[in-house]
Amino acid sequence: MKEYQSKEVRNVVLLGATKSGKTTLAEAMLFEGKVISRMGTVEDKNTLSDNNELEKLNQRSIYATPLYAEFAGSKINFIDAPGSDDFIGGAYSAFRVCESGVLVVNAQQGVEVGTESFVRRAESQKLPMIIAVGQLDADKADWDNVQNSLKETFGGKMINVQFPAGAGASFDGVIDVLTMKYYKGGDVLDIPAEYADQAEEYREQLIEKAAEFDDTLMEKYFEEGTLSEEEIHSGMNKGITSGDLYPVFCVCGKKDIGVKRLMEFIKDVAPAPACKEDGPASLFIYKNDVEQHLGEVSYFKVMSGTLTTGMDLEDPVSGNKDRFSAIYAVAGSKKEAVTNLHAGDFGCAVKLKNSRSSTTLSIPGSGIVYDKIQYPAPKYRCAIKAKVQQDDQKLGDALKKIAAQDPTVVVEYSKELRQTILSGNGEQHINIVKWRLNNEFGLEVELFAPKVPYRETITKVACAQYRHKKQSGGAGQFGEVHLLVCPAEGELNTKFMINGKETQLNIKTQDITELEWGGKLEFYNCVVGGSIDLGFMPAILKGIKERMVEGPLTGSYARDIRVFVYDGKMHPVDSKEIAFIIAGRNAFREAFRNAGPKILEPIYNVEVMTPSEYQGAVMSDLQNRRGMLGDMGADKGFAILKARVPLAELYRYSTTLSSLTAGSATFTMEFADYQPVPGDVQTKLLADYAAQEKEED
Repeated sequence: MKEYQSKEVRNVVLLGATKSGKTTLAEAMLFEGKVISRMGTVEDKNTLSDNNELEKLNQRSIYATPLYAEFAGSKINFIDAPGSDDFIGGAYSAFRVCESGVLVVNAQQGVEVGTESFVRRAESQKLPMIIAVGQLDADKADWDNVQNSLKETFGGKMINVQFPAGAGASFDGVIDVLTMKYYKGGDVLDIPAEYADQAEEYREQLIEKAAEFDDTLMEKYFEEGTLSEEEIHSGMNKGITSGDLYPVFCVCGKKDIGVKRLMEFIKDVAPAPACKEDGPASLFIYKNDVEQHLGEVSYFKVMSGTLTTGMDLEDPVSGNKDRFSAIYAVAGSKKEAVTNLHAGDFGCAVKLKNSRSSTTLSIPGSGIVYDKIQYPAPKYRCAIKAKVQQDDQKLGDALKKIAAQDPTVVVEYSKELRQTILSGNGEQHINIVKWRLNNEFGLEVELFAPKVPYRETITKVACAQYRHKKQSGGAGQFGEVHLLVCPAEGELNTKFMINGKETQLNIKTQDITELEWGGKLEFYNCVVGGSIDLGFMPAILKGIKERMVEGPLTGSYARDIRVFVYDGKMHPVDSKEIAFIIAGRNAFREAFRNAGPKILEPIYNVEVMTPSEYQGAVMSDLQNRRGMLGDMGADKGFAILKARVPLAELYRYSTTLSSLTAGSATFTMEFADYQPVPGDVQTKLLADYAAQEKEED
């Protein structure tokens, strides 16, 4: 393989909904780039992209696969990203290292919800895109429908560079209005007479659009009424790079129609990497994997300088060094050893110590560090445990390895819930993790609904006192605490009814703690007359905090409470710190139970994007989940529903939503706040907790 300079490299991510034809297009691009001599198919499970055992079993992309093609003096690196929302992490990794994207649209479906979600994400990442309409040879291909859906999605930003010569069974080539040629199979012909007028009309629109992005070109267009092909390229490059132009191409990956022309356009017009070629060598690892016979493989983009075989680089954060004894150009499972990779190019290396995704490696002392990839928050969570308790350690180690390879898999042990929580982008995503645990690590596991991180608080004022007295032959223990609790809200009030008498409390010292689980604890020492030494106040506070870690109602964290210690007793000999810890803990527990205790539950903001025909079913399901519907709207042909939904009702929501909408809806969720649970729910939670405590006793 020849060495490619930055200006000769193009980095592209293939995006699109499931079944849009990305992998088939990738196979045709590999064939055009002479990487393969014969095209495989998804059905035959022999494509270079979907080469993982899981992908072959499911006949779909699960992981983002890096590929390349040497084409017309350039190297086109492209990443085949999964189309399912459950595996969206691969697309985010690609966004981080690619300068543009090819959005593949199925000619039978037009712009789908999955397509639209990729558009939103790509635009949020400021990723320029080219549109490739595929599967034009399918029986249900409908060019007019595709045009309408593209216009609805992209408005005046879309422009046709090509249109099909027929569609469905009659499709046999594409008319290109930039080159004004007819591409039929491998032949380049003159445009047939029946398409001439339409081609001229499209070309005029294309030239006018290209001129919009350059004042000099616009002036020339006004003067001469036309532009050269190079000038059109220049204008389109500016429009694409700015995100204001989405050129539309026609392809048929299976028959390799229009693919070569798309690649020519990528080479000539798509943005080149903006890298420092003459700077110190540095790279960014965007993907990590473990491959049979190779071990750990790190996929990277050279961000500056030139990476050379034998070079030593370091992780500037940890200071750990790695020697690149071998570097490879990579096309799926096919890897070719190379000597050098220049800034902007893709490659991989094996068995690096610093191999985690989002890691920077650079020349020692250069101090170069790149921002980590920001992945979307998980949407599906479950609890996981090994079926055999002795496998707990093995399970923990296996989950760490899986999460290192797929950063969208989040594993955490919750001290609060006493469960290991496994989170991902959907039930399919989690099922893949389970399959790997079973088949790669030999572990049998159970997945089940996680406990909900409830919170406990109070709604009114209550007083309590507790005396701890212990005599056991030697030195005793004595401590008595009188305290008052009330909600930590509104202005601070220090006048209360205590034992039937209005009492003004005078604050001597205070301690306000922002709790790590949210909310706060306000602690006020109002003791007068020396009934409790100031030195025992930290012990009382410690006892209260211990009780708040395991709330009196359900064992959940307590929050947002004011505590006033206003009286008590101590003993000159027997009073010790432990005595006041116990007295404070138990006095708080009694006061809490009498202060209108309330259980709070986490509420999430949920936003669903669904085809309009499923809107009613989605709304009904959200309401059945105790969801409070909010704003509703429409965007580019899809209904947008917003709701506030309790986390307790969102377990397996992604699966239900897919079932309700035939897999055509997507959603996001993010934590909003805590709100009181309804009375019937609180009654059930209290009963369940009482039964659990009885069972444990």
